[in-house]
Parts: sequence; C-alpha cells; structure tokens
Amino acid sequence: MTSLFRHENRQNSERSKRLYAVTELAYTCVDFAAAMAFLAGSILFFWKSLETTAIWFFVVGSVLFGVKPTIRFLRELKLAAMGDEEDLAKRE
Repeated sequence: MTSLFRHENRQNSERSKRLYAVTELAYTCVDFAAAMAFLAGSILFFWKSLETTAIWFFVVGSVLFGVKPTIRFLRELKLAAMGDEEDLAKRE
C-alpha cells in the first residue's frame, strides 16, 4: 500500500488531482461553516434568552471541526488505494 499523507499521491493522475481538489473544497467549506457556527454562538451569548441556541451553535461547530480530519483521512485512504490500482495494472 502506498504511504498515507504523501504529496506524490495527489499528483499520480488526473483522477487523483481531481479527488484532491474536491476534498480540499469540501474541507474549506466545512472549515468556514464551523467558524460561522462558533461566531454565531459567540454573538448569541450576549442575550441570556438565546443561551441554549448559542450552545447548539457551539455543538454544531465542534462536530464540523471533527468532520475536517475525517475528510482528510478518507481522502488519503482513497489516494493510497488509487496508487495501488495503478501498481496492480503495471504488474499485470
């Protein structure tokens, strides 16, 4: 199996470049959404009546921050698997 988190895996083929670009876009969108959730939660804490809503924004932001490394890890697994497919084809 090709090593994980190697820059070379991203450049192996047009398919791997496309996967990398799509997952970077997803990662950035999740990052932005998490930041906005934390910002909204922080602002809502100014009003006591909105405290529960603010807490939920913090929970959502925390979940989104957990999604970020998941996206990267799944991408790296897929890129590594793509490398194995190409190695297998060369051996055949």
